Amino acid sequence: MTSTNEPAHFWDEHYRTHRASDVRVNPLLAEVATPCPPGAALDLGCGGGGDALWLARHGWRVTAVDISCTAVHTLRQRADADGLPIVAVCMDVALEFPEGAFDLISAQYFHTPFDLPRAQVLRTAAYALRPGGRLVIVDHGSTAPWSWNQDPGVHYPTPAEVATELDLELREWSIVRADMPQRHATGPAGRTAIVTDNVLVIRRNPGGQR
Repeated sequence: MTSTNEPAHFWDEHYRTHRASDVRVNPLLAEVATPCPPGAALDLGCGGGGDALWLARHGWRVTAVDISCTAVHTLRQRADADGLPIVAVCMDVALEFPEGAFDLISAQYFHTPFDLPRAQVLRTAAYALRPGGRLVIVDHGSTAPWSWNQDPGVHYPTPAEVATELDLELREWSIVRADMPQRHATGPAGRTAIVTDNVLVIRRNPGGQR
């Protein structure tokens, strides 16, 4: 049985040993967010903070959460050094969810080796969108050589499977993107690989209740 602190300890250790000085935005988040007018954004599982920092630099007011207090502390330091409007919070979203309404919610590679009510968290995120807001879910669709998960039998849910799990009422939310693009990725120590991303973008319809 997993102890309460085991997931936090795992991710704290991960971010202690993977403190990259080059913190980059996930390219698919940048692709989706760039044409959107800046507003309030939520970064679920902010990790090293590349997405939160990029969003803040492009005019977004960012709330960033992660179960790793190490990751959150590092992001706070980077945001403070650059004077960026980021509220970084150490939080287990399996137990609680950030308050507020958002124009953009990002869930980039929201995977973990521990039990997580992922569909429930993402459904809660959909309800936290303002009308017209977008939930951007980018999942692994393949295993990179540097991934912590090298299980050859792992199943990566397709965008259609994720949408089915969320079971959102299509009168209130619309699927505006669901595809599985490939890209040339660069990992630690400069290693490269062709990887697949499973992309699902959900928009809360302008008439949605919020």
